[in-house]
Amino acid sequence: MEKAIVFKNIKKSYGSVQAVNGINLTIYQGEFFGLLGPNGAGKSTLINMLAGIVKSTSGSIKAMGFDVEKNYQEARHSLGIVPQELVFDPFFNVREMLRFQAGYFGKGRENYNWIDEVLERLDLTEKAFTNMRQLSGGMKRRALIAQALAHRPPIIVLDEPTAGVDVELRQRLWAFMKDLNQSGHTIVLTTHYLEEAENLCKRIAMVNRGKLVALDDTKKLIRKNSSKNLNIKIDSKDEQKVLKILKNFKVFIENEILTITLEKLDELNNIIVLLKKNKIKFFDIQTTEPDLEKVFLQMTKK
Repeated sequence: MEKAIVFKNIKKSYGSVQAVNGINLTIYQGEFFGLLGPNGAGKSTLINMLAGIVKSTSGSIKAMGFDVEKNYQEARHSLGIVPQELVFDPFFNVREMLRFQAGYFGKGRENYNWIDEVLERLDLTEKAFTNMRQLSGGMKRRALIAQALAHRPPIIVLDEPTAGVDVELRQRLWAFMKDLNQSGHTIVLTTHYLEEAENLCKRIAMVNRGKLVALDDTKKLIRKNSSKNLNIKIDSKDEQKVLKILKNFKVFIENEILTITLEKLDELNNIIVLLKKNKIKFFDIQTTEPDLEKVFLQMTKK
């Protein structure tokens, strides 16, 4: 597969603070890729270095084969970045803003149909002639997403794109991003909505304290780093007895709910047999599937 983005031993320090500490990461063309981490982990610093807003302390970054510092113009042409902050030009309406944005990248009238399509897909057509200052917060967020797409870049970076927006925009945005991804665009997503990342991203990287702590196919990452849990409701008077009976298992009890981490599925039968043998009454049994949130908490815990 051709490479879309390459971070090579990239470092960034602010005085004694190491924001990014030797990250090596390759994202391939056509991927829907998740970049996850807690606040302050280094995600936005990586994106700002990719965009050329922040200069790295050492290492190199390439976008579509172009070094973001040595070949800034070519690299920037290949990127459409949606920032977390609501930053906009207050002097133009939405359509003018998008046309000017595309013009910065050498796109003229031939690009107008694409801009109209972006407006429609993000439900901005009725706001096309509205000044940016007059838009609501949610509509400004839509306009910023449209701005990143205005020059039809091969790489789209979404930095917390759905923070504080309504359900309708989320659905519209993800439907649009899926279509763009299927047509060959590379999508990079950072989000704290882990369910979104789990459903959308084929591959995921996790960063913590400036370091890469996990990188794998999403399903493999969940399967390798998380276990199925068994939840059993028991009588509170049996709690201490149960802890002794199941001392060889990973067990936790809270509010009469016995939670057992199953390393293997066949352990379920052994647990039930032990409880019955020791005359422990239980009233309900449920299993919970592993998910990305559990893996995230495990991989980024202090």
